[in-house]
Amino acid sequence: MGIVTEAEREIQTKIEVLRDLEPKVHELMEIHERKRELWFPVDLLGPAPDECPDTHLAELRSQADGIPDSARAAIALNMLTEEGLPHFHRLLAVYLGDESFWRSWNNLWTAEEDRHGQVLHDYVRDTRLLQQRKLEEMQFEYLRRGFHPEWDKDPYRVFVYTTVQERATQFSHGETGRIVSEYAPRLGEIMGHLAKEEARHYSFYRTIFEEILKRDPDQALHSASFILPAIDMPGVTMPGFKDLAEVIRRAGVYGPRDYLRIVQEQIRYWRVESIQGLGELGRKAQEKILGIPARLKRIADHMETRSKRKTFVFEVVFNREFAME
Repeated sequence: MGIVTEAEREIQTKIEVLRDLEPKVHELMEIHERKRELWFPVDLLGPAPDECPDTHLAELRSQADGIPDSARAAIALNMLTEEGLPHFHRLLAVYLGDESFWRSWNNLWTAEEDRHGQVLHDYVRDTRLLQQRKLEEMQFEYLRRGFHPEWDKDPYRVFVYTTVQERATQFSHGETGRIVSEYAPRLGEIMGHLAKEEARHYSFYRTIFEEILKRDPDQALHSASFILPAIDMPGVTMPGFKDLAEVIRRAGVYGPRDYLRIVQEQIRYWRVESIQGLGELGRKAQEKILGIPARLKRIADHMETRSKRKTFVFEVVFNREFAME
């Protein structure tokens, strides 16, 4: 039998904390399902039972024709981000056990999230909003490259990440929906539905990390201090991600200023400043976390002041050139 390292003991302790949270997970799942209105892509896309399918499709395509190319790029990124679901199911499943409420939650969350990519994929294909072959190539490459962040060996960091990532996705879907609703009301409604569901998932993960903080504050803050300074969104490994992310920043969909707001929200909600009785590890992490917003503000200010007009071209948006401030 090999010698158990300090790092291995630390992970085992964290897994035991997660097991202790089983009753809370069960409670949160029951609340989630009571409040949730279960929907499926066909409910959002239609047609209605008394509506002519051909007329419905023609109307969808007519509306979609007016969507500007910058918004099309945002839709592409939103859809492809959702398609990274297998990576996240794996990251969570590693720590959650086989016979547990954790497993039940991970399966439920996966089932709910799966519809997000599906409904956007169906909309894009039906309306011919994007170059479909290129979109599917990007999806394939993203899944093939995988998503293996440095923090995936720490279950606490996984839950800090899922908290802020779900909130960021809610922001992105909501703002994209607001922009496109002027041209395509149905797509705006779809994005609104996705944003609301991301908000419910965000609430679950944020509450779970709040409970972790109560049980193991030193290690929890230490883990959070590695995630909160900056996160890579799930699509970071997809082809063209950097330019697509730049488009959504310039369009006001999601950017550094939004991430700053998200971090500030979590610091307030988790009452990081008020946590008492910490050891040296926790105190250092607490101090680091409380200094993060000032750093993020400097980054946002810097990016906004040095931003110049830029031209973009994406194969997935039919190689049409468009400029953004």
